[in-house]
Amino acid sequence: MSSFTCPSGHASTEADYCDTCGAKIGGPPPPLSSSSSSEESAPRTELPKGELCPHCGTPRAGSARFCEDCGYDHTTGKLPQLTEALPEPVTPGEWTATLFADPAYFAMNAVEGVTFPADTGERIVSLTPPQMRIGRKSSSKGTSPEIDLADTDPGVSHNHALLTLNVDGVWLVTDLGSTNGTYIGDEDQPLSAGQSRALKDGDQVHVGVWTTLTLHAP
Repeated sequence: MSSFTCPSGHASTEADYCDTCGAKIGGPPPPLSSSSSSEESAPRTELPKGELCPHCGTPRAGSARFCEDCGYDHTTGKLPQLTEALPEPVTPGEWTATLFADPAYFAMNAVEGVTFPADTGERIVSLTPPQMRIGRKSSSKGTSPEIDLADTDPGVSHNHALLTLNVDGVWLVTDLGSTNGTYIGDEDQPLSAGQSRALKDGDQVHVGVWTTLTLHAP
């Protein structure tokens, strides 16, 4: 079986997008931030295998930075933080999300060598409290997100984003350090790693190369 190397150095069996981090094969290497440079120069302490999240007790997936269940940042020791005031609480009930391949979002990405899917049907998922993970299921990587985009969007990271219902009945979305970013609505900049945003009825979350999730309140 052929193997391809992504910009982050992962060996991938997929030729278009890395099956480990979702980065485009042949794309530019990820930029180094000042924080990552200082981390590389400092000695690293090996964490014990099977370390538990100190916030929710979920076992840590290898050296993953963020907890898959609560979004706790093992690097900074902080939980995801909101960057704006919460919207008004909504009537209790089941939220849903409509998922579809979005041609407008795909066009904004301007990804060369990737063809927009012919089958662009929608699917509706129920958002089950307290949390819903968005990503790509992989037995080898040990990821099993509730919203699995492994077969529908090659640009989604295995642990891409986290949807959490807070005590006020408002759903929040948190980026889990995804490779290709988590975008809200028509904003030009993605959420930063660990950043959370409150969502209201009709808000759209964009992930991967072409996937859009539209939130629907009860």
